[in-house]
Amino acid sequence: MTRPLGERIRSQVEARILSGDLAPGERLPTEAELMQQFGCSRMTVSKALSALADAGLIERRKRAGSFVSRPRVHSMVLDIHDLAEEVAARGQAHRYRLIRREVSEAGIAHFGPEGGQVLALDGLHLADNVPFAFEQRLVDIAAVPDIAGVDFDHLAPGSWLLRHVPWDEAETRIAAEGASGSIADWLDVEVGVATLVVERRTWRGPDSITFVRQHFRADQYDLVARFGQRSASRSSG
Repeated sequence: MTRPLGERIRSQVEARILSGDLAPGERLPTEAELMQQFGCSRMTVSKALSALADAGLIERRKRAGSFVSRPRVHSMVLDIHDLAEEVAARGQAHRYRLIRREVSEAGIAHFGPEGGQVLALDGLHLADNVPFAFEQRLVDIAAVPDIAGVDFDHLAPGSWLLRHVPWDEAETRIAAEGASGSIADWLDVEVGVATLVVERRTWRGPDSITFVRQHFRADQYDLVARFGQRSASRSSG
């Protein structure tokens, strides 16, 4: 059975967004251009764009057009935040220090597609020059090819990913864990001191985008999540 044209328009635009063909912040074709492309009425195009906006994939701006939404995931646990912005919001200066950058086979890293390559990035987040998070991150190069040319010596990978790479699913795990020797050294705490560990993995369709494991100093960071009937009913996991 042939799907309605409006649904096909929505599906095609959605596929371009989720594949990365349309980047966050990029302007979509105008309604007139979509009408010409699909040979349909303005109402049909408008309904398709409204469905995309309701799904949070695009933003419709009056007299400006439609734009791909900046990446954001609504989770039953918490949203994905930019650590640099969080530190700045506390009135502190954020700094990221790259410790290790290495490309390895996906099979060795146990992440990414078989036969593919993974970019491993270890780094330290500081607030007013005080360590507050040690980060270990893996990124699937096939899913994010542009990342190979990005200099992360002072730019946090999470900040870059949030601004450039869309995803449609995320999983977060939170736990308390005693700091091991190397992590304790980087965080400038005693070995065995409790740290807050956040692990997160994101996907775009069937493809893994990134896996990150962050150890936070307990005296420097906490997590707050606010829930309600409205937010709970709209969460998509």
